[in-house]
Amino acid sequence: MVEMNPAWLIVSVLAALIIYILVGYPVILGVLSRCRARPHRRGEITPTVSVIIPAYNGEGYLSAKLDSILALEYPPDHLQILVVSDGSTDRTDAIALEYGSRGVELLRVERGGKPAALNAAIPQATGEILLLTDVRQYLEPKSLRRLVSAFADPEVGVASGELIIRNARSGAEAEIGLYRRFETWMRDQLSRLDSMFGATGAFYAMRRDLAVAIPPDMLLDDVYLPLTAYFRGYRLVMENQARAYDIPTSRDTEFARKVRTLAGNFQILREFPALLGPGNRMWFHFVSYKLARLLLPWLLLALALSSLLVEAWARPWLLAPQLGCYFLAVADGWIPAGNPLKKVSSPLRTFVVMMIAAMLAVQVFFVSPRSLWKVTSASSPTADQLSPNARNKNG
Repeated sequence: MVEMNPAWLIVSVLAALIIYILVGYPVILGVLSRCRARPHRRGEITPTVSVIIPAYNGEGYLSAKLDSILALEYPPDHLQILVVSDGSTDRTDAIALEYGSRGVELLRVERGGKPAALNAAIPQATGEILLLTDVRQYLEPKSLRRLVSAFADPEVGVASGELIIRNARSGAEAEIGLYRRFETWMRDQLSRLDSMFGATGAFYAMRRDLAVAIPPDMLLDDVYLPLTAYFRGYRLVMENQARAYDIPTSRDTEFARKVRTLAGNFQILREFPALLGPGNRMWFHFVSYKLARLLLPWLLLALALSSLLVEAWARPWLLAPQLGCYFLAVADGWIPAGNPLKKVSSPLRTFVVMMIAAMLAVQVFFVSPRSLWKVTSASSPTADQLSPNARNKNG
């Protein structure tokens, strides 16, 4: 009897895990969300809301942001609007003060990062619901009413809106938009089952009495705060009809953001070890989705190395598809936009960039977490992008 090379078993297990993470789990999640859906209750309610906008040098966006908030179809006397200037050195403070006669409050704090800004603002909030939103995104007029409708369900602690990316001006921006839409779909399926594992940081709401202080070095405040509610038994749900609009970001900007968010997931595991045990009612989904994403690049690397250990005749058959994918990803920058290969190379490039980001995320164990915060660089907004009637082909 010919003995089987143990490398084949390693290659088979690694390939099966990778296929499960990329294809198998999303399929299982989609099926489960249909068969075991738990829709949350909605209602026409108008609780008092404190809108908190942390901003660092946001002069290019703040006026449009405040205009969109003041145009919300929500009782004005039920709104508190608080701009938290995180040590801004541009006209952010002056713009906020210009809106003072319309009810906008300015809270200026020393530069300390988003968690510190939120920690300073939340004690000043008077609303029953906190609406946490970034400075760049435009809110639809009906978005707040739709978002708070989820709190008619007493089991809901956090409701997250949908972030729609405006028309991309380049192929790279379009690919990032496609990736984000897939992530949104995943969160939506988790919401249907029970809960997401965080919120859309640019636009989400939570019950005021569930808010806690955020560790100052926390990279994912939009995961930390929601998870504190989750572990108190509340649901973290998605409200797709509550929409905010964003401007496309470049692949480089998305890369830095992804490094930060994946590094933040390591922090989250440190803060909430119960995510990996029976104390997490969605343990299977956390491991298959969040934890698996952290492991995926290392599994891909292990698959490539293990492929070198099989018999010589089989190595080309195993390595050629892997190297071909990586080659196309690297070559994407030189492939013309009209070339049919672009439909394959561009998504592969985005995927590889995200895998590299996941590898670099481990640096959170060796450097100051604050060093991973990068100011988001987005395309300069055009008038049509900031308009509430702007068309959106990528949403």
